[in-house]
Amino acid sequence: METKNPVGWFEIYVENMKRAKKFYETVLKTELSELPNPTPEAPMQMLAFPMDMGKNASGSLVKMEGFKAGGNSTIVYFVCDDCAIEEGRVVKAGGKVFKSKLSIGEFGFMALCSDTEGNMIGLHSMK
Repeated sequence: METKNPVGWFEIYVENMKRAKKFYETVLKTELSELPNPTPEAPMQMLAFPMDMGKNASGSLVKMEGFKAGGNSTIVYFVCDDCAIEEGRVVKAGGKVFKSKLSIGEFGFMALCSDTEGNMIGLHSMK
């Protein structure tokens, strides 16, 4: 059996797209790009993280009528060189640090934060 990452896509639901975009671009030092609405019958606004479709997991921020941000039980972990650096940008970008950088043994380090929309996210690094 081939071993590969089965995660192909994620969505982080938001209430305020402009505020959420600023948060993620500030904390992760990346640029999100607009995606076309894939379903006109269910209008949504989507801003995608950089991606290489088929090679790694990527995703987008999504604003959609009827789907509230925050309070879900799935955590997306963003890969960092040193998660303390991104953690250090969270509060200034309007988020909150829930759990500061801590060792997870041979699996590296992690930090847990909340974005401006109330979504819990993870930051992960090997140093």
